[in-house]
Amino acid sequence: MSRKPTYDNIFGKDRRRRELQKAGRATKRNREPRPPRRNDWMDLVDQGEDAWSEYVTDQRIMPRDERARQQAAVEHLPGDNGPGQPPPDVKTGLVVEVSTGLCRVALNGQVRLCHLRGALTSEDTRFSGVVAVGDRVIISEDDSTGGAAVEEVLPRRTLIARPDPSNPNLQQILVANVDQLLIVAAWREPHIWPELIDRYLIAAKRHGIAPLICINKVDLAESREAIDDKITPYRALGYRVLLTSAATGEGLDALRAALAGSVTVLAGLSGVGKSTLLTAIQPDFALRTGEVNHEEGQGRHTTTQAVMLPFGPDGHVIDTPGIREFGLAGLNRAELAAFYPEFDGQGCRFSNCLHLHEPDCAVRDGVRAGRLSPMRYHAYRKILLTLPE
Repeated sequence: MSRKPTYDNIFGKDRRRRELQKAGRATKRNREPRPPRRNDWMDLVDQGEDAWSEYVTDQRIMPRDERARQQAAVEHLPGDNGPGQPPPDVKTGLVVEVSTGLCRVALNGQVRLCHLRGALTSEDTRFSGVVAVGDRVIISEDDSTGGAAVEEVLPRRTLIARPDPSNPNLQQILVANVDQLLIVAAWREPHIWPELIDRYLIAAKRHGIAPLICINKVDLAESREAIDDKITPYRALGYRVLLTSAATGEGLDALRAALAGSVTVLAGLSGVGKSTLLTAIQPDFALRTGEVNHEEGQGRHTTTQAVMLPFGPDGHVIDTPGIREFGLAGLNRAELAAFYPEFDGQGCRFSNCLHLHEPDCAVRDGVRAGRLSPMRYHAYRKILLTLPE
């Protein structure tokens, strides 16, 4: 005898089927790459350091099947180990170099070659890589083979990233957990490039990292007055500027003191003398250096990937390949002027003045009158025209 259908079993099954379909679609979406969170950069600047720390730091990266268990365990650790801190008996190290599927980790005075655990994933982050130079990681060891593996990446306090070349929806981390950005420019060979210095200054501010400007090869300058003309606008804004020459030794003591006790990442074109300076202030670095191509005015790449090196008892420096572009992704034209503090309060007629061709522009008037630096304004215009509207 057939069972008479009822309202509940007909429409209840239909309802449950729809719920299962909805859950299936949600699961599929969770497996697909998700675009990074988009934040308005100027809102972050206005909100101060707390907003920046929320943006640049990230959840710890760990195997997918252990994420919930690890998070619950860490958050309930006794004593001073709060959220995001490993237990005191766990082996934690510092990533000093990264390669495909491998990394070198400094641990207890030694550098260990570590594999990345196969289940380690960054799919829940907006980044393409799992580990970066400067990361603090938890590692495990296999006594039977003598090998080691990265189990987790602990939360980052700062980072510098750029759009991933193969996926514009993701960011590629260049370095993590750094304190300051040393911007190295050469007075000549290659010639000083104020626009690039400004780009690095903007990147440092956006990532919450203290900038330090180093003008190298000052022994090649035609006069000290020429150097002063270039660096006065930066010093007037409160930026620290060091003048150095690896050839004569000028400024090396000041540079050594500035790097002591901090994690510093170097940035600048190839050929400006980054590796030469590091070797001059700490000879045991023994870094590769290269000559400048005089026909092109630029140096050969002597650093092929980021590497972290110990500096003194408490500091580290991260030497990077020559990078022309980073730090401006997501910035639009209307936001750029906020990174030129000398433009603030000039009294332009329009509150949204871009300082290009608008009438009654006080910034352009200030440049013509000598109140504002023509060099900085010229760099502003060149950067502005490369940004999206």
